[in-house]
Amino acid sequence: MINLGIIGTNWITHSFVEAAHATGKYTLVAVYSRKEETAKEFASKYTDKKITTYTDLDALAQDTNVSTVYIASPNILHYEQAKHMLSASKNVIVEKPACSTVSELDTLFKLAQEKNAILVEAFRHIQEPNFKLLKQKITDLGPIYGASLNYAQYSSRYEKVLAGETPNIFNLEMGGGALVDLGVYCVAAAIDLFGAPQDAHYWPVKIATGADGAGRLILAYPTFTVHLCHSKIYNSEAPSEIYGERGTLVVPTITDIDAVTLWDPKTKQKKGVDGVRKPETLNLLDEAKVFARFIEEGEREEVSRLERNSREVLAVLEKVRRDNGLLFPGGI
Repeated sequence: MINLGIIGTNWITHSFVEAAHATGKYTLVAVYSRKEETAKEFASKYTDKKITTYTDLDALAQDTNVSTVYIASPNILHYEQAKHMLSASKNVIVEKPACSTVSELDTLFKLAQEKNAILVEAFRHIQEPNFKLLKQKITDLGPIYGASLNYAQYSSRYEKVLAGETPNIFNLEMGGGALVDLGVYCVAAAIDLFGAPQDAHYWPVKIATGADGAGRLILAYPTFTVHLCHSKIYNSEAPSEIYGERGTLVVPTITDIDAVTLWDPKTKQKKGVDGVRKPETLNLLDEAKVFARFIEEGEREEVSRLERNSREVLAVLEKVRRDNGLLFPGGI
């Protein structure tokens, strides 16, 4: 059993814990929050577990009963908190984006290696079976002509921005913005599907807080381009598509994919791709299973591949943020 500690007590943490428990591989044993009442409230949801609550990161790091820590705090805190836990030889699962810069990420991966610990970034969508099916079917398209990947979902927290507030997710001081919150899903998908781009350009929609509320990216590859659209200030139901000589692969969303279809240029008709599976009700279940396997069995080759992906994703995010003056504390 993987004894799990968590940092960050929002809805996604509950989602991960619920999925982790459903695998039968994890048990929640520790909860950290800056406020004791918040930690206790979170722990109270799991009355069948014996859970220790902490308001001190050192105390959590020193808890020998905790083998793995899931981090889902505000983005700007990920690096220091992950570094703290890795230094204590704990495995770390950190929500995306894991860090603000490639330099920070390299420090964490080096530390994980030194401590013989597993560090993975929680890109749940690339672990979903239907995403893996989409990736597998790309080879059927022949030469690739391009792709369009979309994730635009209106955030209720934008109402706070319109009211003059600065919620964390739209606050550059907290490492926020639409690019690092939703756009990162599109970038991670593109890199898992096609590899690292040769170049990247970003056209952000800046909002009152100074952060980006939406934006469009172009990733340049040697023979094609990938267009990415993401937003937290408007909604879109546009599908994501991959264009090839032998047809077009279409998915309705880039996460929680419930159908993969192929448009055939010969018949000019769409057909479902064999093997499509209904998405899990617990949409973090697939990643929780994969990460448990990493922790229990090692699988260093796959861990190394995901490490490379994380580095390439962050290189794109860091470049285009800097290009557009979307800087986090310290000018990073």
